[in-house]
Amino acid sequence: MIKLCIFDFDNTIMDGETIDFMARLIGKEEIVKDLTLKAMKGELDFFESLKARALNLKGLRVDEAKNALLNLPYINGAKDLIAYLKKKGIKVVVFSGGYHLATDIAKEILGFDASFANYLHEKDGILTGEVGGEMMFGYSKGKVLEEIQNLMGLQKDEIMCVGDGANDISMFKKAGLSVAFCAKDVLKKYATHIVDIKDLRELKKYV
Repeated sequence: MIKLCIFDFDNTIMDGETIDFMARLIGKEEIVKDLTLKAMKGELDFFESLKARALNLKGLRVDEAKNALLNLPYINGAKDLIAYLKKKGIKVVVFSGGYHLATDIAKEILGFDASFANYLHEKDGILTGEVGGEMMFGYSKGKVLEEIQNLMGLQKDEIMCVGDGANDISMFKKAGLSVAFCAKDVLKKYATHIVDIKDLRELKKYV
C-alpha cells in the first residue's frame, strides 16, 4: 500500500519548464531550453546545467519573475490526482530541480503537502544569477527521499515516484512503484510503469 508519493514538477505536474517562463522575459529562452534539454537527457551534469541556467536569469526583477509564475499551466488531471491520493491517506510531495518561486505557488493551487526545490538568490529585488537549495545535484532527489523515508519509517514498496527526466533516476531507484510520465528514454529503463498519455489521471490505475 502506497503511503508516500513523490512528484517531479517541471513537465510532470507543471506543463513546461519553470525557468522558460522567466527566461522569456529577458530574451534568454532558447539558450536556457537547450541547457535544460541536455540535462534532462543526461547529456549534461545537472549541477552544471542548474548553475548555467540560473546565470542566464541575472538582472531579472524578482517581482517580474513571480508574476510570470502566477498562472503556470498544469498538466491535465494534476489537481484531481493529488486530491485522489490525499483522500487515500497518501502524503504528496514535490521534488523540483527548479525553484521554490514556482512550487510554493503550485502548493497553494494544487494542494500537495510539501515541496523541496532550489532558491534563486536575489539582492535589492534583482536576481543575481546565483542559485542554491535542496535539489542541486543529480543525486539530490534520491538523497532527500531517503531522509523522508527514514523519518516516516517507510518500506520501499510504500513509496511511489513520478517523473520525466534523468535527475529523477536517483529517486526511482528508491521507490517500489515508479512511473515514467511522458518521459525521456533515459528514465524509462528505471521505471516500473510507463505512461505516455499526457493526463495524470492515468496514474489512478496504479494506486
